[in-house]
Amino acid sequence: MTFLSRILGFIRDVVIAHAFGASISSDAFLIAFKIPNFMRRLFAEGAFSQAFIPVLSEYKTQREKFEVQRLVNHVTGSLGGILVLITVLGIILAPLLVMIFAPGFIQQTAKFALTVEMLKITFPYLLFIALTALAGSVLNTYGQFAIPAFTPVLLNITMISCSLWLTPYFDEPIMALAWGVFFAGIAQLLFQLPFLAKLDLLPKPKLAFQDEGVKRIHKLMIPALFGVSVSQVNLLIDTLMASFLVTGSVSWLYYADRLMEFPIGIFGVALSTVILPNLSKTVALGDTEKYGQMLDWALRWTFVVVTPAMLGLMILAMPILSTLFQNGAFAGNDVMQTTYALQAFSVGLLGFVLVKVLASGFYARQDTRTPVKIAVIAMLTNIALNLMLILPFKHAGLALSTALAAIVNAVLLYQGLRRTNVYIPQTGWRKLLLRITLASLLMSVFLFWQQGELNTWLNMGTLHRALQLLMIISTGMGIYFVSLWASGFRLHHIRFSDA
Repeated sequence: MTFLSRILGFIRDVVIAHAFGASISSDAFLIAFKIPNFMRRLFAEGAFSQAFIPVLSEYKTQREKFEVQRLVNHVTGSLGGILVLITVLGIILAPLLVMIFAPGFIQQTAKFALTVEMLKITFPYLLFIALTALAGSVLNTYGQFAIPAFTPVLLNITMISCSLWLTPYFDEPIMALAWGVFFAGIAQLLFQLPFLAKLDLLPKPKLAFQDEGVKRIHKLMIPALFGVSVSQVNLLIDTLMASFLVTGSVSWLYYADRLMEFPIGIFGVALSTVILPNLSKTVALGDTEKYGQMLDWALRWTFVVVTPAMLGLMILAMPILSTLFQNGAFAGNDVMQTTYALQAFSVGLLGFVLVKVLASGFYARQDTRTPVKIAVIAMLTNIALNLMLILPFKHAGLALSTALAAIVNAVLLYQGLRRTNVYIPQTGWRKLLLRITLASLLMSVFLFWQQGELNTWLNMGTLHRALQLLMIISTGMGIYFVSLWASGFRLHHIRFSDA
């Protein structure tokens, strides 16, 4: 389901790039969308889910059904009340938010005004999507992963529809996208409610800030607000600094980030979504051995899948971007500038995914303090690197800073789990890493040989580009997996039962 969502997300970005390119209006919309989207990842998919699921899993495992229902009611009412207040303040303070998140726009009057106008429309998305995340957390805890994973498809369908058919009805065509975000939030929330009703857990919101479970979730949420979402904080810092660079920089970083989000979303988010409720269950049952085995299983899958994805994105950045986006208003220079950003981001792909997996190991144990301390270090690292790299490498320097900060974050999280002996690696890691390295090197040699020059790709027709790229990627994947198999790797090496 996540794969389907990402494919439609690509189609959405292709449509937007074709219609608006890397322009003043696209930069303005991306900031207006990024602000509520950033807060969504911070509050909803980030801090809230990481704090709510372990507590809900404990209630489900150890308490009666009516207590679970009461917790859901109280959390919905309390979270909803806070979000309504934040949404109202966000709309009123829209000019201030744009000044904070894109200070480089202040001197560009038309761009600033357009961003503010669209932010007032997109900001309520935070309210709808946070409640959607609450519903999804309940469904995930009860073993239903498909519905929450499918829900983002509605956002992509709505935005594609608005891009294609509503733009002629606005004096400023890109305003259609802002309204698309607003209506998508409502659709995503309504879509999940019938499935909660089937579980007999449809929320009946009630303000109850003194409820024991609500207080525990709030306590866990405060540090988690920063911990699990540090990569989003770093990306936002990149956007803030990019607003001072030439027009198009915000868009180049956005499209590069969207390519990064494909493997992170399909694999990293899906894996962390599945293991968090299961790790939380092992903690609630006191089964430390199974906890360690499950974490080890997730890490093995991460290295097997993400390592070739990281190298593939790095080497094939230009052909991929040319194939997906080079059309209409998105010109050859946009492809090249976005390529630099994507190659820099790709350095940290393994780090981005490892953070999601390793952070789940802490949150399942209701330890939100350790990840936040590590996140502060990672964020300070990102800021320092931004200041060092922005002048020589422009927007690509910002992307590289974020990638390196993600690696620092992942290393420190791993050391934290090892230092407390919460996680002890199972046997076989040395052989596994050696096989992955060998297979990745062979694949990389082939990809370097086949990547070609920018002008060659730009002069191809769209269909020719797509077929050529499909052939290269398919062959590269084949080389990787055949090399793994030839070196002695078998699926049972990464099965949970044999972890």
